[in-house]
Amino acid sequence: MRLLIAEDDPALGVFLTRGLEGDGHRVRVTVDGAAALEAFREELPDLTILDLNLPVRDGEQVLEDLRRLDADLPVLVLTGRNEVETRVRCLDLGADDLMTKPFSLHELRARCRALLRRKREARLVLRAGDLEIDRMEHTARRAGRPVALTNKEFALLEQLILNRGQCVSRVELLDTVWNMEPAQTTNIVDVYVNYLRRKLKDPAPGHLVRTVRGHGYRVPTEAELALALPPALEAAGPAAGPAERLPNAVPGVIAG
Repeated sequence: MRLLIAEDDPALGVFLTRGLEGDGHRVRVTVDGAAALEAFREELPDLTILDLNLPVRDGEQVLEDLRRLDADLPVLVLTGRNEVETRVRCLDLGADDLMTKPFSLHELRARCRALLRRKREARLVLRAGDLEIDRMEHTARRAGRPVALTNKEFALLEQLILNRGQCVSRVELLDTVWNMEPAQTTNIVDVYVNYLRRKLKDPAPGHLVRTVRGHGYRVPTEAELALALPPALEAAGPAAGPAERLPNAVPGVIAG
């Protein structure tokens, strides 16, 4: 799941990121209210953790703006303010839950799980043909059989299915799955697609995960899968590089 954290304390931001990434979530951290709003507009995260004492734009103002943008996506307020009036005001402004600092990471993770389960119209189970992934349990099954995926493999597959029917570029995948700048030269996306195909028994060029040459990858729509169309390879660049022929020969890549 995609989580947004708005927290101006860098150490706390790192602490929360490590704890939540350990549950398999993809986490983006912002350090001021204006940046939090921009990140929310861009990603519409599955859950937002919002500190109230934010620079540039106060957390309560951010909460009001978030609710104008989307009334349903869950928001957990995390604050050092202990006044009852503050807690009541945040709940009235649309917060789904509130925790005061200091807090237990164990409890915060449990509250995040509860909010994600209750989220209206949550796409917690995604399907593509005979493939099914459970975003809450972090599990994948194909034709009813479990498929063991690492956190990065799962995040990559999740991102492709969330955008099914569309080509997702390597640059987008580097940003959303690995939080890497596109300027960093790497073939890690191609390598992990090969890992996925091997585990899903979907050999290149892929039926479930299809190559769009020169651009990226896509998971076809249900209609395409039902028609059993051959993999759609768009001639828009060079053939698959060495990463697809030798998926393990990538210095410095660690399966995560």
